[in-house]
Amino acid sequence: MANVIVIGAQWGDEGKGKITDLLSGSADLVVRYQGGVNAGHTVVVSDQTFKLHLIPSGILYPKTECIIGNGTVIDPKELITELDKLDELNISTDNLFISETAHVTMPYHRLIDQATEERRGTKKIGTTKRGIGPTYADKSERTGIRIIDLMDADAFAEQLRWTIDYKNVVLEKLYDLEPLDADEVLEEYLVYADRLRSHTTDSSLQIYNAAQQKKNILFEGAQGTLLDLDHGTYPYVTSSNPVAGGACIGSGVGPTTIDRVIGVAKAYTTRVGEGPFPTELDDEVGQTICEVGAEFGTTTGRRRRCGWFDGVISRYAVRINGLDCLAITKLDVLDGLDEIKVCVAYELDGTRCEDLPSGARQFSRCKPIYETLPGWKQSTEDCRTLGDLPKAALDYLEFLAKLTEAPIAIVSLGASRDQTIIVEDPIHGPKRALLKENTSAFKVMA
Repeated sequence: MANVIVIGAQWGDEGKGKITDLLSGSADLVVRYQGGVNAGHTVVVSDQTFKLHLIPSGILYPKTECIIGNGTVIDPKELITELDKLDELNISTDNLFISETAHVTMPYHRLIDQATEERRGTKKIGTTKRGIGPTYADKSERTGIRIIDLMDADAFAEQLRWTIDYKNVVLEKLYDLEPLDADEVLEEYLVYADRLRSHTTDSSLQIYNAAQQKKNILFEGAQGTLLDLDHGTYPYVTSSNPVAGGACIGSGVGPTTIDRVIGVAKAYTTRVGEGPFPTELDDEVGQTICEVGAEFGTTTGRRRRCGWFDGVISRYAVRINGLDCLAITKLDVLDGLDEIKVCVAYELDGTRCEDLPSGARQFSRCKPIYETLPGWKQSTEDCRTLGDLPKAALDYLEFLAKLTEAPIAIVSLGASRDQTIIVEDPIHGPKRALLKENTSAFKVMA
């Protein structure tokens, strides 16, 4: 038995959906613990592609229970759209459960998010404009509406009317927008409540019971470490805590429940939206990586900014999350390159810097210090064991493991489930110690 957290070790979009889907086959319960429809996971099974935003990737396994935890913010309309799409594909959603204490994204959240981002002008932070930040703001302000509130029509009506009266002042006076009709919103959301009622549960209790029964639990994060509200590259961050510590708060479990943490990182680095990006490639190589890697957002469709692997942010992710091991994705995207660079440190104001600066201004002045490795110039997409990899590809993975001080447990070489090298099963395999000097990156440490 093992309870495992899967987190993004970069700026999101690392391929967590595929890794979670792979590990879900060994999990009894998969829990999504933060974020909202601003996140997206793409999972490819055989010839079908599934794009999920709120529903955990484990939904594709009929016997796996899936929970949307209290730390998420739920847009009921978008969630029901996902449910309908899965039903059309004959994917059962009977095993999906929603935390009754998760907060609800309302129409005024989306309007305020869109208007605020437009008002920022050159100071915009790259929000998806899906209402996520304002939903979390209301949660912190203690004026939010939760799933459990939707289930009581009279109480919901009373709360909604008061809230919309307040929000309409903001919409009209601050943003010069049309006010919302409380009765129309009430009618719309009561329909959502009826549809979601059978999925609503005390998720913390359900997770606790599963842990007591020694079941395998997989905690699925959205976005990535560098987008964490507290530990990311603030202010260019999301509104929740994608780091491993957020899994406990966003699921309602104690830290002693967690057995290990796996971080997912691309073999290069990408970022969506605004903010500093030291290893960004604004050249032909960056364009090639973008095109070969199909680097366009699942949620927004925006082109992702591409750059070399950044060892500084990766070491930071290992430290902040307490990573036991890494899953490296999209190694195959680098197959055609003559040489590959890796950022091993920064130069900040003339001084070598091996740790991530806390301030955005300092980070924006960081220049990457690279080491260059040879490319392997041959396809890896059909490799299924480490022995199948070209020596230069294996050397590259060894270099990343030693640089980050985290062993590599999984190597992904394409979008499909079978395009994967499993070095160690993070759920059933032995827990690893951190990589020691002169130790193989792939050696299992008992």
